[in-house]
Amino acid sequence: MNVLHTSRIGQAGEQMACDFLETQGHQILDRNWRTGHLELDIVSEAPDGLHFVEVKARTAPVTTTVLDQVNVVKQKRISAAAGQYLNKKHMEGKEVFFDVVSVLFDGDETVVRYFPQAWIPMYV
Repeated sequence: MNVLHTSRIGQAGEQMACDFLETQGHQILDRNWRTGHLELDIVSEAPDGLHFVEVKARTAPVTTTVLDQVNVVKQKRISAAAGQYLNKKHMEGKEVFFDVVSVLFDGDETVVRYFPQAWIPMYV
């Protein structure tokens, strides 16, 4: 799979994830927010708080579950990025959630799955 094709799948998946989240009452605050080497795919706000959303866009067939792809190392990076986001945007003290949206392109069919509160960061 070439990089251009992968990039298009990622962009289409993120747009579909944003559209889906908006139907769930989320307001999209930021997309592809970066600080240094850290990135957040989507930051949204819903009545319950801020959501840091990792998007996994893939084409069928798939060999791993989407939650396996967001492993502990990835979770730590997203959690660190979220901390930076909260500090830079002066949003400390807000209720935050870490979600995953999976977008699977399977021929003419597209399946969007939402995993709210996919993990809770552990701070030691």
